[in-house]
Amino acid sequence: MMDAYTLLKVAHVIGATVLLGTGAGIAFFMLMAHRTGDPALIAHTAAVVVRADAVFTTSAVVLQPLTGAALAHLAGFPLASGWIGLSLLLYLAVGALWLPVLWMQARMRDLAREAAHDGGPLPHAYHRLFRAWFACGVPAFAIVVAIVWLMLAKPQL
Repeated sequence: MMDAYTLLKVAHVIGATVLLGTGAGIAFFMLMAHRTGDPALIAHTAAVVVRADAVFTTSAVVLQPLTGAALAHLAGFPLASGWIGLSLLLYLAVGALWLPVLWMQARMRDLAREAAHDGGPLPHAYHRLFRAWFACGVPAFAIVVAIVWLMLAKPQL
């Protein structure tokens, strides 16, 4: 039987894996769909991406701080200092980048659906949103990788 700490650690690692995996998958599929320039394909891919973010990313976003706080408590680490404090600050930064991305993905989906329905090209608003989505996604993903490094290396700060 697994003790509480090990069970929490497994849940925490799975949450981190889901964040990284879903983030990488979403970025890959959105980029590949975007590169086709096909509004119908982009609309379909963005719809799947919005659902994946709602199910997987949101679940992991909730799971991570809960399991992390419980692990820190059981291990006797203070939350507001050292690598844990830095991780929490970085987590908030990722959230500040991710929340607008959720809206952008839904809006890009809607714009692509409209273009596909009308038989026209993607509007300029779609392309502006895609650039903003990319500009938010790259640093957010890099920050998540940094948080995973902090979690594993536990450096003295």
